[in-house]
Amino acid sequence: MCGIIGFVGREQAAPILLEGLRQMEYRGYDSAGVAVRSREKGLQVRKSKGRLQVLADLTRGGAELEGCLGIGHTRWATHGEPNDVNAHPHVSSDGRIALVHNGIIENYLEIKEQLLNHGVVFTSDTDTEVVAQLLEFHYKECGSMLEAVGRVLRRIEGSYAFGIICADYPNALIAARKDSPLILGFGENGNFIASDVTAILRHTRDVVYMSDGEIAVLTADSADVFNHEMDPVVKEHSHVDWDAAAAEKGGYPHFMFKEILEQPDAIQKTIAPRIREGRVVPDGFCLTAEEAKNISHIYMIACGSAYHAGIVGKYVWERLLRRPVEVALASEFRYSQPLVDSRTLVIAISQSGETLDTMAALREAKRLGGRTLAVCNVVGSSIAREADHVLYTWAGPEIAVATSKGYSTQLAALDLIGLYLADLLGTISPAEYGDILTELQRLPDKMRQYLTDYAGTQYFASRYFNHDSIFFIGRNLDYAMGLEGSLKLKEISYIHSEAYASGELKHGTISLIEPGTLVVALGTHAALFDKAMSNVVEVKARGAEVLAVTTEPHRERMAKTADAVLSVPETHPLLQPSLGIVPLQLFAYYVALQRGCDIDKPRNLAKSVTVE
Repeated sequence: MCGIIGFVGREQAAPILLEGLRQMEYRGYDSAGVAVRSREKGLQVRKSKGRLQVLADLTRGGAELEGCLGIGHTRWATHGEPNDVNAHPHVSSDGRIALVHNGIIENYLEIKEQLLNHGVVFTSDTDTEVVAQLLEFHYKECGSMLEAVGRVLRRIEGSYAFGIICADYPNALIAARKDSPLILGFGENGNFIASDVTAILRHTRDVVYMSDGEIAVLTADSADVFNHEMDPVVKEHSHVDWDAAAAEKGGYPHFMFKEILEQPDAIQKTIAPRIREGRVVPDGFCLTAEEAKNISHIYMIACGSAYHAGIVGKYVWERLLRRPVEVALASEFRYSQPLVDSRTLVIAISQSGETLDTMAALREAKRLGGRTLAVCNVVGSSIAREADHVLYTWAGPEIAVATSKGYSTQLAALDLIGLYLADLLGTISPAEYGDILTELQRLPDKMRQYLTDYAGTQYFASRYFNHDSIFFIGRNLDYAMGLEGSLKLKEISYIHSEAYASGELKHGTISLIEPGTLVVALGTHAALFDKAMSNVVEVKARGAEVLAVTTEPHRERMAKTADAVLSVPETHPLLQPSLGIVPLQLFAYYVALQRGCDIDKPRNLAKSVTVE
């Protein structure tokens, strides 16, 4: 949930570190810090509470920190409040070792107590400082930094990605990881570590993905990787194809707005390579008809918006495959004794491919013998590497904390796989297969059609932004879509918002409706449009003000009852959520804009959740 970068080379490190941190500020932004090693001044540490600009001003853009070896960090607080002391890097008592850390050390209190008994004095409330002090303790014992790191890793429990420098090692940057992402990057003027590839795209596209339990030692000209037993490991290099400009705003006011507008192109990139001669051909996931027919049960495991994509997927897949599909919160999955065996297909959905809860759930599914498929965006991510199969969404870098194109491309990927499996199973007619595939290919253009004129969405946001509580209602796929629309509003505008299945209104929820309450009524699912209308009438009778979202053919009928209507182009009913979500994303964006919120970096949230 935080950002790590490290550099060792033939250039000044501090400006490179600050630039990389800027690219990762969306991952954590409670505080930031850097440590740079100078031959004359030793370790120079600067850190500050608040956004990265505070640190940049403090160091004059890095100009006042001399040295070609350094580490940097943006923090999202887990242990201890956000302040200068708790910010990373953390330094050992003797001031010779500096360390940055993503993850959580679960047994830090036990270790801290032991170190206190040895007279160690702590200055922060963090679990990370415990690792820095433990590292100094073992370094003094053995005299070798690499050996000391190995001893520390054998002692601690939990998840971690570490970047470590030592005043006694002027040319060495040490890295280690377990259950938290960390990559190595290789450039012309030096080498890097980073928790996110966007941090180093300006300098290199040649990367190595570290595996759990590995330790790396980087110099300006070399990189040695060792496993947990300190045996050398030969790593395969990968080339990153992402466009570096995609991680820049490019003149847009916010990354989220830019990424909403990028959705048609992102969906095109997801579907186009997987459709050949009128058939779905999913790379990375190939089954025989016999293997498909052996699947008796399907799980979709995910968190947050990816979980909502899974709920849409459940409705679509059960309709297409005639197989039971269960959507499980990844954070609950492995504690629920899931019924997984060799006939179970488990879909792990994660934009980053590093979501720790989802990774743990994936490992549990594999332990139980299930066949696993990852749907994720980041090539070489942990979930992608650990799953039996992977389908990449190819959405490109997504910087805003609140996902938009990440979610939309997940829907498109699930539609592709659903069609592919239905064809193998023979549960879909050739005519319907062709209809859905044709409409799937038309989705980008229909989305562009809506995005050419969304002034109505902007107007209604200015009309309704001052509501303190908003309800989303819908049935079937509209309900699934409403979950994501409600989450978008909560995430970036801080308005209390809940999504309910419309049929549940009379079972308690309608008691919350009073004069002036805003209800966003979703009526894009044509088969249930009349039911949606009846629910609009119900809430209107209790004094609610209704903003409705429907398809263009139903706009006129909806407008006779609702106070305001937004409409999207019509597509195949199973694909309609891909279009219906766009006005909800834009509505959330413009409401947050009206309320003066920090849209790309909403409070208390981070992009990639790599702690439980």
